Amino acid sequence: MDGKVTFSPDGPDEQREKAPIPKKPKRRGRLKAKTPFWIAVAVFLGIFLLRIILGSFYRVDEQESAVVTMFGEHLRTDTAGLYFKIPFLQKVEKVDTTIHGTGIGYTVSNDGQFFTTDTDGIMITSDFNLIDIDFYMEYRVSDPVAYLYNSSEPEYILKNMALAAIRSTVIDYTVDDAITVGKAQIQAEVKSKLQEALSEQNIGIQIVNITVQDAEPPTARIVSAFKAVETAKQGKDTAINNARQYQNEQIPAAEANADKIIQSAEARKQARIAEAEGQVARFNAMYEQYHLNPLITKQRMFYEAMEAVLPNTRIIISDGKTQTVYPLGSFTGNEGNN
Repeated sequence: MDGKVTFSPDGPDEQREKAPIPKKPKRRGRLKAKTPFWIAVAVFLGIFLLRIILGSFYRVDEQESAVVTMFGEHLRTDTAGLYFKIPFLQKVEKVDTTIHGTGIGYTVSNDGQFFTTDTDGIMITSDFNLIDIDFYMEYRVSDPVAYLYNSSEPEYILKNMALAAIRSTVIDYTVDDAITVGKAQIQAEVKSKLQEALSEQNIGIQIVNITVQDAEPPTARIVSAFKAVETAKQGKDTAINNARQYQNEQIPAAEANADKIIQSAEARKQARIAEAEGQVARFNAMYEQYHLNPLITKQRMFYEAMEAVLPNTRIIISDGKTQTVYPLGSFTGNEGNN
């Protein structure tokens, strides 16, 4: 039977008895349509719960600090490790605490080359000259909470504070000192002033180091003039060093020669003193003999004097009546010579 109603000649009662009772059809199509919807809802809920579970945990690296807040209020600051937070209520912001570097007056490209970008490095010196001086500044975040909430752009504020400290320092130096011997003192004063300013502003940044990279006049013409001056200074230093070297070589030689002269004079002095003492002793001995025999001593002294004055001459002494020849040659040892 296909469920259709037919009429029979047997009468309506018999027809009702023979007619089949129609069955209520099953709603298979609706069940099939609802099944994927509930699966999708279940999958969504599962993913949502999984994200909530995974989002409740966070990891902080060794070079980071995590600031945890709830309803805008700071709760804690976490260091390296794995932590739990309340989903949707607590917020975590991570801050890099490693050392960063930036140039003032130039920028550093990825390949390490230096490029001047603006006029931040041009300063005025105490002798009213312009100088282009570049610094490299290293800093790190020391207070993550102050870094995040005490200012909107802490790096920009840091750069402006560094420029102010540099300008207030360079103005106290001449251009020659800033380019040559004053670099170390300039960078020490800049670091001290910048640290003091950061402590007052409390933006959560600490200066690690700041160094002078280069210092030169701002134009090529002035650079050439300063290079000429620097060359002259180097020539001056070279001449001074050579003169000092010559001085160091000549002074010891002169001192040695002076000592030699002094020692020679001292030796002659001692010799003259000894000779004088000998003559005095000889005179004293002669005086003693003269005191014993004055006439003989006078004659001997006379002969010796004549021998010294006229060694090769015979002397004739006459009283006007007689002549007497004294053989003075015997005193000289040359008897054969007249």
